[in-house]
Amino acid sequence: MRSEESKAKTSAENKLLRDYLGHLANERRLSPNTVLNYGRDITALIELAGNTPLAELQIHQVRRFVAQLHARGLDGRSLARMLSAWRGFYRYLARDHGYTSNPCVGLRAPKSKKTLPQALSPDEAGRLMDIPADDMLAVRDKAIFELFYSSGLRLSELTSLAPTDINFSDATVRVTGKGSKTRVVPVGTHALNAVSKWLKERAPLVESDGNALFVNRNGTRLTPRAVQYRMKRWALKLGLASDVHPHVLRHSFASHVLQSSGDLRAVQEMLGHASISTTQVYTHLDFQYLAKVYDAAHPRAKKKS
Repeated sequence: MRSEESKAKTSAENKLLRDYLGHLANERRLSPNTVLNYGRDITALIELAGNTPLAELQIHQVRRFVAQLHARGLDGRSLARMLSAWRGFYRYLARDHGYTSNPCVGLRAPKSKKTLPQALSPDEAGRLMDIPADDMLAVRDKAIFELFYSSGLRLSELTSLAPTDINFSDATVRVTGKGSKTRVVPVGTHALNAVSKWLKERAPLVESDGNALFVNRNGTRLTPRAVQYRMKRWALKLGLASDVHPHVLRHSFASHVLQSSGDLRAVQEMLGHASISTTQVYTHLDFQYLAKVYDAAHPRAKKKS
């Protein structure tokens, strides 16, 4: 294919991609983060296809793309997500642009090793919550960490919160999760106190009608990347050995609540999982904890030296 034709092909397919991402954002109301991930995955497909138009791709070619990505180090979970994005894009192209086949149907990603979610110990989580709130940003960060750990929020859920989503009288937070589904989650006393202190610091930074709970020095909504950076920085400063990021606090919330209560259904509701099977991974975390207690405490469990 001549370079002019190649450029035209890429330009046309990028236009289709932009239209599709607009459909995901405006019609399906997916979060900006999710739309960004779809865009990244489908861009990879366009690049892998090279000079072959998407309308002409065959299943054996897509299977080869998956193998190439796997050889580059992508795990089964990432590849499964990419295949899902590609299938959805082709469904859209068939519906709105006359594409006649979906070369991703029936393809499966290689299986990944099952890995348990990383979780902090209660002591480690407590150390992260006890950051010295001695300036405005530290007050904000403490409120963020407390809310993550108190209520098990996703990163996108936390950064999209408005001040009105916190109900101090009921000790709850209203969260808009995946698929624009809303749930109400309990908030602990420590988190409520931290958020209350932050609201006082926040007031001079934003207009009276500002709708972002967590903002930067300029009064604009804090980005997910900024939250990740601040958490990583505090973890290093506090000497936490684990790779601490927002999802670690969500995992820690789930595993610690399950260890204390044993109520899997309640944890499922608070996390906003559509399926109980997604939440069941925390039963393995819980078993690991119980196994450690057993090994340390039971006289017949100790190995002979």
